[in-house]
Amino acid sequence: MPAASPVPPFASSSVATLTALIIDDEPLARQELLYLLEKTGDVEVLAQGTNGIEAVDLIRTHQPDLVFLDVQMPGLDGFAVIKKLLDKKIKLPQVVFATAFDQYAVRAFEVNAVDYLLKPFDRSRVHKTIEKARARIAAPVESASDAKLDALLKLMAEQVQPSRTPASRSQTGKIVVRAQNRLLLVDQREICFASIDEGAISVVAAGIEGQSNCRTLEELIDQLDPNAFWRAHRSFVVNIQHIREVVPWFKSSYQLRMDDAKKTEIPVSRSQTKRLRELFNL
Repeated sequence: MPAASPVPPFASSSVATLTALIIDDEPLARQELLYLLEKTGDVEVLAQGTNGIEAVDLIRTHQPDLVFLDVQMPGLDGFAVIKKLLDKKIKLPQVVFATAFDQYAVRAFEVNAVDYLLKPFDRSRVHKTIEKARARIAAPVESASDAKLDALLKLMAEQVQPSRTPASRSQTGKIVVRAQNRLLLVDQREICFASIDEGAISVVAAGIEGQSNCRTLEELIDQLDPNAFWRAHRSFVVNIQHIREVVPWFKSSYQLRMDDAKKTEIPVSRSQTKRLRELFNL
């Protein structure tokens, strides 16, 4: 009698379908995870979001069983989303953090996440994560007491805020910039400005234009000297020493003309106009 064929790891079963959300600012990562979840046959993805603000709203609206939450996103990162949910007293779903960096694993478990997934996603790892979530839903742990909740909020406050100490910045005063398939070490003093567009961070320095390996401007800013660099706009951070001219613009707004080869003009957001006036006594 022939041996029975093994059950494929993603074979559908009679278990109840889990509802889920995918929150990630990378379209390809969302598509990849959606594809893998659809292959399980017992996970229904209710919606997708691209940032932390959307995450909070979608979790409140859909109340899913499970949320796959990117760690690093513009605005609220994954850990800040958890804190916001706790602050708003929104019921927490089971959480799986997704990241390209395994250094976040410990933090994921400190906030009692089901699991964490490394990018690019692995099919069998996703399956194991779903089984973990299903087990936790079937046998939920006792609700946290007020004391435990307060402790968790304190932990989140410590974890969410990126360290601004000198130890968190580049010890050499240099920043890695990718240009023409090379990794160049650029002195911070030579950086004119950096900008973000569709998730890619461009760095313009003396004689060099390239891209940073950082995923957010916040991450790049953490490596820069706060006395020299200023976030003039949500999409731009500038080196104050490389501002060539302050140009009055419409409705009492301003633009900065930089001293790079292209004399790039950078908008100053209305929220930063006061800071501009303080810097240059306008």
